[in-house]
Amino acid sequence: MTFLMFLAGLVALVLGAALLVRGASKFALSFGISPLVVGLTVVAFGTSAPEVAVSVGAVLDGRTDIAIGNVVGSNIFNVLFILGVSALITPLVVNIQLIRQEVPIMIGASLLLLAMAWDGGLSFVDGAILFGLLVVYTVFLVLQSRKQTREALDEYALEVKPAKPGGWDAGVPVQLLLIVAGLVCLVVGSEWLVNAAVSFAKGLGVSDLVIGLTIVAAGTSMPEVATSVTAAIKGERDIAVGNVVGSSTFNILGCLGLSGLVSGSTGLVVSPALLNFDIWVMLAVAFACLPVFVSGHAIARWEGGVFLAYYAAYVAYLILAAQQHAALGSFSSAMLFFVIPITVLTFLVVMRRGGSDPNHVR
Repeated sequence: MTFLMFLAGLVALVLGAALLVRGASKFALSFGISPLVVGLTVVAFGTSAPEVAVSVGAVLDGRTDIAIGNVVGSNIFNVLFILGVSALITPLVVNIQLIRQEVPIMIGASLLLLAMAWDGGLSFVDGAILFGLLVVYTVFLVLQSRKQTREALDEYALEVKPAKPGGWDAGVPVQLLLIVAGLVCLVVGSEWLVNAAVSFAKGLGVSDLVIGLTIVAAGTSMPEVATSVTAAIKGERDIAVGNVVGSSTFNILGCLGLSGLVSGSTGLVVSPALLNFDIWVMLAVAFACLPVFVSGHAIARWEGGVFLAYYAAYVAYLILAAQQHAALGSFSSAMLFFVIPITVLTFLVVMRRGGSDPNHVR
């Protein structure tokens, strides 16, 4: 029954996100808002709606480890798993704006979260600051979109299409109904998913934090998986990569911002395990985007494979640590003294060669 509840919650979250994105995007387009602005705001935020629903719901249920673990785990999953899979499908050419602006903003948001959590918690004021920065970031994107190239405008126009005249979703009442139905699915789905996750944690003998970092994080990131993989197959490179980077920024500013606001005077308690390891992994993953993206402005297939391998290693570490397995020490030493240095050295070599060889992407 717990597994069925988890699946039902996951389906409700994905369906709710899809309904919300469709209804809200068509509603916005009906009032003359450009497809690019809708793509940068409604679609990007809509794919992160499950993270918001689950994190806020977990806070209201007193499960702050799931709330924060969901955000940190989702960001790690976004970059390592989703970009990894997308790059394996087709090498992803990265827009220069992502390198110069969006990735540094994602890194800045990650550093800000680390600084705020350093004292062991996120207060109501911290949540207000994060959410305020999200509002500023959104306004900045909308204003900046007016200067976008025709190629970017056309790409988002293909992804975000207005309702056809006479179509079933052309009317404003139908669009509002889709938005309401999407929100209901998100609320119900988050409740089911959090309850199932707590049962999983008790049954497997692991903490809420580990479940939040893995199962819940992967589950709530399904809309991002669908969006980025579909965009990669279609060759819409800006949407495939931008969705991941934008969602990661939104997870920190939006999900944790709202979670901090609803927590009231008690705030969110950040566990020592999260502060000592997982937030640092999230930060390292954010920084890892820079050398990968800069090396020829692309994510090659082999780099996607490396991302996937590192995500598998991260999950393996969490499982071994949760069980206090005897192999944990050897595994950690191998990663720290062999795998990570070799990977860093390889990326440095590729960066040096990639800058002068635009055809290196394979």
